[in-house]
Amino acid sequence: MTDNVPTIAPRQPDLILLRGPDEALPPLVDAFQRRITYLRLSVTDRCDLRCSYCMPERMTFLPKKEVLTLEELYELATGFIARGVTKIRITGGEPLVRRDIIDLFTALGRRIGHDLDELTLTTNGTQLATHAEALAKAGVKRVNVSLDTLDAAKFAELTRRDALPQVLEGIAAAKAAGLKVKLNAVALKGVNEGELPDLIGWAHGQGHDVTLIEVMPLGDVEEERLDQYLPLNDVRQSLESRWTLKDIAFSTGGPARYVEVVETGGRLGLITPHTNNFCAGCNRLRVTATGQLYPCLGGGERVDLRAALRSDNPEANLETALNEALRIKPEKHHFRMDARGADPAVTRHMSMTGG
Repeated sequence: MTDNVPTIAPRQPDLILLRGPDEALPPLVDAFQRRITYLRLSVTDRCDLRCSYCMPERMTFLPKKEVLTLEELYELATGFIARGVTKIRITGGEPLVRRDIIDLFTALGRRIGHDLDELTLTTNGTQLATHAEALAKAGVKRVNVSLDTLDAAKFAELTRRDALPQVLEGIAAAKAAGLKVKLNAVALKGVNEGELPDLIGWAHGQGHDVTLIEVMPLGDVEEERLDQYLPLNDVRQSLESRWTLKDIAFSTGGPARYVEVVETGGRLGLITPHTNNFCAGCNRLRVTATGQLYPCLGGGERVDLRAALRSDNPEANLETALNEALRIKPEKHHFRMDARGADPAVTRHMSMTGG
């Protein structure tokens, strides 16, 4: 079985089709009565950038033999759909560096409008110009693009790569293909905090929403994260000296809380794992490219779905593994950003877990 095929061809019938209409599996509900409807599925830990808050310059990536094939990723996704997941976000690393990744989007896109409501993507944008039209054709309606600065020199310093022109080209191509673009920017103290208004204004002028994110202590990045940490409460206060921010009920199903910037007419999301914990409404699970399910981004609890997929009875073993994940999903994460020199909250990098 290889992943360089023009069409996803699972080794077995779709897991979602193995039962009759009267044999529906129970929905995913954790011990705190939170219903899980959102899967963030990583397809690779590899990335063509080296963002300083995400990974070290000399990053060690997983051996390819440990990564799930596209067929296995598809089978896994159908297993989640069978348990009531209605939204799947493909993540990485950088998902678009995965060979033949459009085949997976195409296969999953056939579910949209039936048992899947939405298929989305988080990307750094470097490969988006190449794939935007194919993504739209596959059924993707919107994408999140990580972009922390519009300054070319600062971009190169932050990402350790001179790739801002490719990212901007990718954003433009996505818009031209009819994809709704949302920009994700990590707010970094003393790095991009002074230009966040310009980034927001530019994005809104292009018709794009923006979400700001507090830096998270995941993995060793060779820098002191406390020096990078910029509370979004402070950012909002600064923005309100310039603009009128109006709280709105808009949601995309993720952890962001949204405001409308009255003067620009655009939406601004705020993801605040430190200053305003959002765990009470958590509706998501994350699966790595090796099939490890992490019930919480900020925890070490995990369940091995790859072993279930590759077992003699994948349907039953996947069901058992998902039930175990629900049992061990914690009530909340315990990120701390109050001690210099402290170890990261978890040792794995964001690129390994899936963004």
